[in-house]
Amino acid sequence: KSKKNKNADGSAVLAQGAAVVIEPSTGKVVGAVGQLGEKTTSRGLNRISSLRQTGSSIKPLADILPGVEEGIVTPATIYADLETTFGKDYAPQNYNSFTGLRTVRTAVTTSQNIPFIKVVDELTPAKSAEYLEKMGVTSLTDADKQALAAVSIGGFTNGITPLEMAGAYATIANNGTYRRPMFYTKVTDPDGNTVLEGKQDSQEVISEQAAYVIKSLLKSVVEDSAGTAKYCKISGIDVAAKTGTTNSNYDKWLCGFS
Repeated sequence: KSKKNKNADGSAVLAQGAAVVIEPSTGKVVGAVGQLGEKTTSRGLNRISSLRQTGSSIKPLADILPGVEEGIVTPATIYADLETTFGKDYAPQNYNSFTGLRTVRTAVTTSQNIPFIKVVDELTPAKSAEYLEKMGVTSLTDADKQALAAVSIGGFTNGITPLEMAGAYATIANNGTYRRPMFYTKVTDPDGNTVLEGKQDSQEVISEQAAYVIKSLLKSVVEDSAGTAKYCKISGIDVAAKTGTTNSNYDKWLCGFS
């Protein structure tokens, strides 16, 4: 209704989006949508490969995953969610309010910032970045790898693509083993000869035990009545998810698996 939500001709600015669906056990991309609405040009912005700021959807990947694997946190580890200054002048806020003593499980359920910044402060941003890169994230800058805010709550220099985010979340779903997202297995000519074959990298990033713990934490985001992804709950099916929202609601994310 305001001018900022209108195009020059007065028409409404419509939200855009993208989606990537991966089969975790194989890494095969089984569905991808690069934009909303009817395709009107031969070329367009493919949002599955566009860099976007992640907001809090990065917390399971950069904060919780290495924190659990490195033995720094458990679901019951308690942090003070209070106004805190990191370094000389970094004084982050929560999107809601400061809430006092919180376990890692309850903090991720309502997506508090302070506890997870403290986790990365213990890990070091470089260690968190190391894990992100093991899960296929290629867009981190040298500055990001030293920046507490960038790594812990998703304020990167350039952002991360939905495709790479999906591949990283699939690592958790696949019990800790990353498989590079693959769009094809092979290409053959009319005679059946293989002219191009898909190659896929894979590596164990975290233990199966750590992946189990992280899955449990992300289920709380869906199952708890205060969870930011409670609208994803499906009767009779385990759903694990994390939301992310950037400044002024510019980007909104839902990452997860069932």
